Amino acid sequence: MRPALSARRLIRLGHHEKKSQISNMQQQHNFTADDDDFAALYEKNTLETGEIREGSIVVGTVVDIIGDYAVVDVGCKAEGQVPLREFAEEDGTVNVHVGDKIEVLLEATEDANGLVILSKDKARKRKVWDEIQSACEAEGLVNGIIQARVKGGLAVLLQGGVKAFLPGSQVDLRPVRNLDTFINKEFSFKIIKFNKKRGNIVLSRRVLLEAERANLKSDTLNRLQEDQIVEGVVKNLTDYGAFIDLGGIDGLLHITDMSWGRVNHPSELFQVGDKVKVKVLKFNSDSERVSLGLKQITADPWVNAETRYIPGTVVEGKVVSIKDYGAFVELEEGIEGLVHVSEMSWTRQIKNPKQILKIGDEVRAVVLDIDVSQNRISLGMKQLEENPYDKVLETYPPGAVVEGVIRNIADFGVFVELEPGIDGLVHITDLSWTQRVRHPSELFKKGDKVRAMVLNIDNSGEKPKISLGLKQLAQDPWDRIPYDFPIGKIVEVKILKLTDFGAFAELEPGIEGLIHISEISEERVEDPRTHLEPGQKARAEIIQMDAQERKIGLSIKSARRQDDLADAQGFTNASEAGATLGDVFAGRFKDRS
Repeated sequence: MRPALSARRLIRLGHHEKKSQISNMQQQHNFTADDDDFAALYEKNTLETGEIREGSIVVGTVVDIIGDYAVVDVGCKAEGQVPLREFAEEDGTVNVHVGDKIEVLLEATEDANGLVILSKDKARKRKVWDEIQSACEAEGLVNGIIQARVKGGLAVLLQGGVKAFLPGSQVDLRPVRNLDTFINKEFSFKIIKFNKKRGNIVLSRRVLLEAERANLKSDTLNRLQEDQIVEGVVKNLTDYGAFIDLGGIDGLLHITDMSWGRVNHPSELFQVGDKVKVKVLKFNSDSERVSLGLKQITADPWVNAETRYIPGTVVEGKVVSIKDYGAFVELEEGIEGLVHVSEMSWTRQIKNPKQILKIGDEVRAVVLDIDVSQNRISLGMKQLEENPYDKVLETYPPGAVVEGVIRNIADFGVFVELEPGIDGLVHITDLSWTQRVRHPSELFKKGDKVRAMVLNIDNSGEKPKISLGLKQLAQDPWDRIPYDFPIGKIVEVKILKLTDFGAFAELEPGIEGLIHISEISEERVEDPRTHLEPGQKARAEIIQMDAQERKIGLSIKSARRQDDLADAQGFTNASEAGATLGDVFAGRFKDRS
């Protein structure tokens, strides 16, 4: 091959001239071949003469195309071959012609065939790396396309086909959860680490964003002022609000300033990335804190609300929140009213509004009260229905006998349900005329049906209180007790209970009297239990009677005196038991006459 032979001749000639140059330099400067400074001097001489060196990039001319190679003359009496594949375009076509000027890397001055070893691809890559190095040293920027996700970050392909690494912490100003969203996108980067020998390049996008944000921040701080309407981008959402990027500086839009209405979470109104116009409520340039408002851009719906929601007005709305004490109803955007649990039904015992309502229900209610200063409206649902208590006095007049079911038992009495939602109370003192009731459960249980008399109705409250009585259905035995048991009458009693101060004795079922400790015996009694016992029967004289207080005083020793006196006169017999001494004498004198 002609180009190869020519190249070999040129290379031999170059070697002969090089040896001659070395000999002349040694004689001129008095150097030996082993001198350390000789290599440096030779290098300098080579640069001055323009001689090519291994590892350098040179400009050559395509002088011929043979087979799969292009023959390139790089000057200085040397030629080399470059594979045609290194001239291939992206679509695979080879674009090279004789006479083209190209840059190649001189890898070696001679191969086995005596040719100079050249590479167009390596020259291109070397030039790209040199450009990247220059950009790094000048703190410039490089462009690249993010190709894939790798361990710890992203792989970036820079211009010229050089690969670099973008750490995850350097992708954005804030940590990015999903790095896949950056793949196949082109960005500008700053080189933060460069090692040409190892082929290692580390990039940062965050540094550029921080610089850009700093410039924006300075501009924003200069123009920002209170009451100004500005546009920003939702940057982050929290439970208590949203952070809005105003351009290099973030402002807080608190959840209470998002809407005149109810907002349970900012995500109901915004998503990250949304553009929003807000009003600057407060701004401190020193601390760089900005408070924003969205609802303040529109009119306050509570202005003149008292003219639209007059007490007694029937309104419609949607249930937006339910608490233990009531339900909030949205009447219009920004205005809510509270239906207290006590205002939901006249008769039903509602412990929690969730028993009858759920969020989203459309309801009708009556405005009960409005306080604009507190942004409060009280609503009532039961007011739309007829009040059953208005007819209670007409349906249950005092003295009427009613029937009902015992709904509840308390220490102080029993509640009787007369009809759904209407109860009456039988106090413990109105259960029985004569029976001592310690607790109503001794006589009744829930579900028992009873008859009672209406004693009184108290309409002073919202819900009338009905007083009932069971004992009033029977005659009060105390109407006759003073006549059946006059003072001085001796009766046979049954000891029921012993105490330190005496004994309680039964005169007849339900009628009791007290035998004081001083009325048990003529002798001094220290303890009634030494003379009496429960269930024992004894004769006693009625010495005290108080019908109003329902108290009877008895005396055993007085009865014994009467008996002793009668015995002394000889007037005692079995038929006279229970009569007073006067009765006995009167009968005796009548018989004699």
